[in-house]
Amino acid sequence: MRAAPLGVVAVAVGASLLLSGCSGAASAAPGPAAELRLGYFDNLTHAPALVGIENGFLQDALGDTALNAQSFGAGPAAIEAISAGAIDAAYVGPSPAVNTFVQSAGRSAVIVAGATVGGAALVVQEGIDSPADLAGALIASPQLGNTQDVALRSWLASEGYETSTTGGGDVTVAPTDNARAFTLFQSGQIDGAWLPEPWVSRLVLEADATVLVDEASLWENGDFPTTVLLVGADFNRDHPETVRALLKGHTASVAWLTDHPDEAADVINAKLTADTGKPLSDAVIDRALGGLRFTNDPLASTFPVSLREAVAAGTAKDGDLDGLFDLTLLNGVLAEAGGAPISAAGLGTE
Repeated sequence: MRAAPLGVVAVAVGASLLLSGCSGAASAAPGPAAELRLGYFDNLTHAPALVGIENGFLQDALGDTALNAQSFGAGPAAIEAISAGAIDAAYVGPSPAVNTFVQSAGRSAVIVAGATVGGAALVVQEGIDSPADLAGALIASPQLGNTQDVALRSWLASEGYETSTTGGGDVTVAPTDNARAFTLFQSGQIDGAWLPEPWVSRLVLEADATVLVDEASLWENGDFPTTVLLVGADFNRDHPETVRALLKGHTASVAWLTDHPDEAADVINAKLTADTGKPLSDAVIDRALGGLRFTNDPLASTFPVSLREAVAAGTAKDGDLDGLFDLTLLNGVLAEAGGAPISAAGLGTE
């Protein structure tokens, strides 16, 4: 067992549609796509995307296919963009990936690779020293139904607290954009937040927060997927050459992160600065990267757990996960490099 404001979401999806709507025809014909529209977040848990874009691994692998990368604030917003045909693929958390697969009866998207393990926690204000201190508290999560939102609600339930997806309950969970949650925490308007990195480290080092729950402590061996690579089902079917090229770039990025830990912070910070206009401090990025592991393995066996928790939290419907993973192209890329195959845990092809 382990236990954004809607306006922001609308703006993010709307912007994505405006940026990408005119290019939808690029992926209509079978064969290599003229363009790959890729979603990602400006979080350290999306380092394979940040490094893959900044170092050119993704574009180099895609060759003549143009990479159009767009930043989102949380998984559900990226999923809406995939469902609307505004993007073709995205780095997202497990819960939004599972939700779209179940809601569409397997027709929306498939997970083609893992990306990041670890890097999420519940941080709280001074004076909150145990779960018993959370009665009546106001806790932020990035967005309703996103991976950290589900983790927070599941953990609170394991501690005997009731929550509601519409507000209220023993503990109020307030889906809030990460940057906004940081500001609210600093001003004392929220009691805590369950967030991904680098926001955990920023709150600890810049806002005097303390970690009440490291999500790694709730999983066997401390391993839980934070980010996976999701591809629209139609795009995956119609453009396997392009998806394979994307995976070549993705695996190159993961390998680089693993082999160059001393250089990772500078490359990630360069991309974050380009996107947000502000780099992370050395202390924040070093602390955050210490809790992350980058891997092509999506840890498929954990996904039924994620679904059960989302259903119990009221953020998802139950359903069949058979076919959620298509790791065939990934394992082909890994085999060419002499790597071992990755298991879909009986939930798809490999």
